Amino acid sequence: MATREKNIWVLILFLLAGLVVGGLIGRLASGVSGLWWLSFGQSFGLESPLVLDLSIFKITFGLMIDINLASIIGMLLALLIYRKV
Repeated sequence: MATREKNIWVLILFLLAGLVVGGLIGRLASGVSGLWWLSFGQSFGLESPLVLDLSIFKITFGLMIDINLASIIGMLLALLIYRKV
C-alpha cells in the first residue's frame, strides 16, 4: 500500500508515540554514563501562560516543547515503522 493511501491520522499517532517513547528513553538515559547524549536537547515555548480575561470566563494559553535526541530518533523510527506497515 502506498503512503498516500494510508490514513494521515495513523501517521500522526505513530509520530506522537515515537516522540513520547523517545522522550521517556532520553530522560531515563540521562543518568547512564554512556548514554547521556540521548538526553541532550532544547526546551522552547511560553515561559508564563498567556491569559485572556473576558470577565465572564478566563482562557489560559500555554505551550512548552521539550525535545531531545532520543525523541527525534523515536520519531524517525516511528516513520520507518509506518512506512513498513
